[in-house]
Amino acid sequence: MKMLRVPLLMIGLLLCSQGFAATAQQNKMTTCNADATAKSLKGDERKTFMSTCLKAAPAANDAKALTPQQQKMTTCNADAKTKALSGDARKAFMSECLKKK
Repeated sequence: MKMLRVPLLMIGLLLCSQGFAATAQQNKMTTCNADATAKSLKGDERKTFMSTCLKAAPAANDAKALTPQQQKMTTCNADAKTKALSGDARKAFMSECLKKK
């Protein structure tokens, strides 16, 4: 009976650890989705935002969470990239984007 406890405990710990990892990813997805909805993004803009948000923005409980300014910069950079802006046009777009968000 005692020998059965250790394997069952290990299996329980393994299942619990997988549940926590999925929860963190689900929280990140929920947050990014809410942000995209709040910004009224649709189509390709929404896809780009969600991709950037899920890749770059760590979960809220991570030690390296982005500041609001860093989040703005990331979003504006992604938007400028999808619009293939460069030079003065990119500079003007980034300036305007960072002011209004």
